[in-house]
Amino acid sequence: MTIVVIAVGRPDRGRYGALFDEYAGRIRRFGVTFEERFVPAVKPEGRFSDAHVRQREAAALREALPARCRTIALSPEGQVMKTEVFARRLEAWSAPAAAFVVGGPLGLDRELVQSVSATLSLSAMTLPHELARVVLAEQIYRAVTILRGVPYHK
Repeated sequence: MTIVVIAVGRPDRGRYGALFDEYAGRIRRFGVTFEERFVPAVKPEGRFSDAHVRQREAAALREALPARCRTIALSPEGQVMKTEVFARRLEAWSAPAAAFVVGGPLGLDRELVQSVSATLSLSAMTLPHELARVVLAEQIYRAVTILRGVPYHK
């Protein structure tokens, strides 16, 4: 099982980074290849439109994707899943690899979202991308415990 989380912008290594790292370590202890990647955030600063920023970030996200992977975009408009359903989907997506893409402050480019294997919602509310990474890592960990028969998920 191979899982990659690709996010726009390098996250701070403070409290969100420490939480993400904690779950990443737990996931890896199950023998799962779990990797994080980052692409640079594009600063709009009046020079670029929001749409242009999202397009440039989408191009960088596409380049960061591993070869032969299923790509899952995180979006409030994505599919909401119960944990057990997510666990089964994760198992299918991660053969050979699942790549979750997390947008920056402006979200993900619509064309990118429409081109991926699936779109997942962690919440109908918009989450800061730093927090979304932590929630995603925790849910991946929870799904892996279900797949491995470990009681954490109850």
